Amino acid sequence: MLQQKDLIIPALGPCLIDSPLSQAGQAAIKPDQPDLDDLHAMTCVDDSARILLENRRDRLVEAGCDIRDMPAFEMAGPRKKIYFDPSKLHAGIVTCGGLCPGLNDVIRSLVMELHYRYGVRKISGFRYGYQGFIPSYGHEPLELTPELVEPIHETGGTILGTSRGRQDYGRIVDCLQQMGVNILFVIGGDGTQRGAMHIADVAAERGLKISFVGIPKTIDNDILYIDKSFGFETAFSVATHAVLCAHTEAVSAVNGVGLVKLMGRDSGSIACHTTLATSHPNIVLIPEIPFKLAGDGGLLNYLTERLKRRRHACIVVAEGAGQDLMKDQNLGTDASGNARFKDIGEFLQQKFTEHLSGLGMDHTVKYIDPSYIIRSVPATPKDSLYCLRLAQGAVHAAMSGRTEMVIGRWRESFVHVPMKIITSGKKYVDPDGDLWHSVLEATGQPPQFA
Repeated sequence: MLQQKDLIIPALGPCLIDSPLSQAGQAAIKPDQPDLDDLHAMTCVDDSARILLENRRDRLVEAGCDIRDMPAFEMAGPRKKIYFDPSKLHAGIVTCGGLCPGLNDVIRSLVMELHYRYGVRKISGFRYGYQGFIPSYGHEPLELTPELVEPIHETGGTILGTSRGRQDYGRIVDCLQQMGVNILFVIGGDGTQRGAMHIADVAAERGLKISFVGIPKTIDNDILYIDKSFGFETAFSVATHAVLCAHTEAVSAVNGVGLVKLMGRDSGSIACHTTLATSHPNIVLIPEIPFKLAGDGGLLNYLTERLKRRRHACIVVAEGAGQDLMKDQNLGTDASGNARFKDIGEFLQQKFTEHLSGLGMDHTVKYIDPSYIIRSVPATPKDSLYCLRLAQGAVHAAMSGRTEMVIGRWRESFVHVPMKIITSGKKYVDPDGDLWHSVLEATGQPPQFA
């Protein structure tokens, strides 16, 4: 279990400047309103405010925790005093990794919060991920203004572009130093945030006072100590349409099988939530639970019995499931160093067809992969709202001089999370947890195909 020392957020120095947010509130005070101290208490977050890491009493008792020693995250929000002088501030924004619904929403909200709430007038967007800091790529920074970003939340993708792969940390800091960037907002997954920590180390070695604040992005919803990542709700909402189509194909044919592959390299979160949102899938396969194809308890026999009983089956598989069944295929690694996964959907389609043909059963197997459609769509209104609040929290944290942290939501509250702990592992679907048990109840499938 994490200790309180693991949750401390680094700071560049003491906050000595009155926040413009507080000054705006002071100007609005009327004689019948509370004094300024009371106003601050209502509108600003005290640095001592915390959100407990663990909220289950039995686990706290088991760990022998005293209330004063319980690990807790800093609560996010505006502070009375800030570290940076907005009139002299240069902020930067970069987006890295794969596309995800809500990227433009986050960019837009960061710019609007910086410009209108804090009075920051110099905001640069670095294009195509970390490549944008390296002169040899030729990606000129983009000046971000409220007028430019005003409509971008209506479209998917990112106005800044994105890329994968590591770049030279020293050269990135060279760029930040030459441009006089004081704050860098890093929008990306755990690999991107790990890179941000290395960049922060180089900046600190040079004595540079630069704040690095992350907005965690992963469509798979597999980042540690974050309730959910932005874009996740949009992703499984769009995925439901693909599952509905697969179900329609399946019930419209004799022994029809509708097979849908969804994102999820290491976590089956999208597959599980999509299943529960539609209630149509009869089988769900996720990376956290290995399965076998042949034998009495295997997937093929279960599918056969299902078709004999109901004449159709709808199956959802996460992209990272069943990779051990295709070990003979080595596709190398991508630009981020991740193993390239084999297509479990094509593999299963072939195995289902071979098995059912061998039994002499009339059948139809339709395979749908909606991945690139899902990740490229605009965010839903609820996700857009979530992106806005994440961006606001990120700006408040950066203006107060906090660094090497990400903004996230934990136990329904927005908090500051150290980059070092979200990059220490991944969040998985617990085979003994309530989410997977809900999936088993909805599908009627056995806990394992083994």
